[in-house]
Amino acid sequence: MPYTHNSPAHDSHTQLHAHYHDDISTNLLAPLRLGDEFELSHRVVLAPVTRCRALHYVPQPAHVKYYGERTTPGGLLITEGAAICQQGIGFPHSPGIWSEEQLQAWSEVVQAVHDRGGYIFCQLWHVGRASHTYYQPDGELSLPVSSTSTRVPQPWSIRLPEGTMSEYSKPRALHKHEIPMVVQQFQQAARNAKCAGFDGVEIHCAHGYLVDQFLKDGINNRDDEYGGSVENRCRFALEVIEAVAEEMGEQRTAVRISPIIDHLGATDSNPRALGLHLISHLNDMNLAYLHVTEPRFTNQGLKPSSEDDRHDDLLLLLREAFKGKMMLSGGYDRRSGMDAIRSGVADLISYGRLFISNPDLPLRFAIEAGLNAYDRSTFYTHDQVKGYLDYNRLSSDEVEQGWARRREESRTDQKGRRKQLLRVHISNKCGPAWGGASGALLPSSPATPIAAGSPRP
Repeated sequence: MPYTHNSPAHDSHTQLHAHYHDDISTNLLAPLRLGDEFELSHRVVLAPVTRCRALHYVPQPAHVKYYGERTTPGGLLITEGAAICQQGIGFPHSPGIWSEEQLQAWSEVVQAVHDRGGYIFCQLWHVGRASHTYYQPDGELSLPVSSTSTRVPQPWSIRLPEGTMSEYSKPRALHKHEIPMVVQQFQQAARNAKCAGFDGVEIHCAHGYLVDQFLKDGINNRDDEYGGSVENRCRFALEVIEAVAEEMGEQRTAVRISPIIDHLGATDSNPRALGLHLISHLNDMNLAYLHVTEPRFTNQGLKPSSEDDRHDDLLLLLREAFKGKMMLSGGYDRRSGMDAIRSGVADLISYGRLFISNPDLPLRFAIEAGLNAYDRSTFYTHDQVKGYLDYNRLSSDEVEQGWARRREESRTDQKGRRKQLLRVHISNKCGPAWGGASGALLPSSPATPIAAGSPRP
């Protein structure tokens, strides 16, 4: 490892680390081991969120501060999507990881995270047809590439550098002989991420971008061995994952999928079969984690709960099918994140908007502090400070008051717990005071410790 968790950490971050084990009952803040590589001190992950601050596709000094501020000792961060080549760009001033200048800039980001004792994965990205000729290497002379020649449907639109929205350009379908070259670009990007010092990579196979364009039959209309059956449609994704894992190592490779989500027109007639087939192959590998976006997520926000409920059974099916660690994202807050961890449906939760506006989000969750509201209008500006580095962290006084409040609540919970156990003991008149002859802890209290690293029932 390039560093140890004895690395110096800043002010409240150090205090937060010291209190994790005292606060293990929340479970969202409990430690977790990822394979043989990573000892996480909590399960609150910075989600990959594009924020268009990488001028000329190169990360800036603002990125160093942004990711550094959101680092906690033993915490995991995932970068915004880093394009594997210029052809894979689809946002203004989003970063890449194909040039020496980009690698040098990313290495400074990585160093800032490591100096604070954190882990950071680079998300590898190719937007495919979700682009515009403006972003292509030869401009109007080159079309975005995809599994298909069908453009992203309206009302979806693409953001151009001056801030205007436009129709997505018509793509061209990759020729069969070109596909191995794209796979090699993913592998080279993993090699570049390793050179920059990243702890691992997450392959973006979701949200209607290039890999998802091969996976979903609502987009993929090919008639060769990369289209048609679910086996064929998964072929490109599995080739990319295997190539990246060969370069990075399986335990430093993660995958993000969204079999249920129709973002950018990425629909599938049988998401159950698609997700289970893909997972059956991922189970043959020892990946760091599988990152699944819940169906509540859309570009406009969250879908109504009635739509969520229709897909709950599929999410649980995917959870049961996957043998490794699973991360979920999609509009979670503190309470719903804890519920997901405690129920066993997830091992980690990634947070985007809340982590943008709250650089010290894990600390705020730990002491149940209030959250800064995020400003959606600043998400995709190119300003290096506004909406990026100007969100406040808790003051030292607020942190101390928060921990004092939590200690008092803990004492109150323990007193109530003892009274509850005593009542059970008296009413049973047999067995130990821990709830009957089995001696097991009563599971109903939120203060009941949950074994770190074993959240699933």
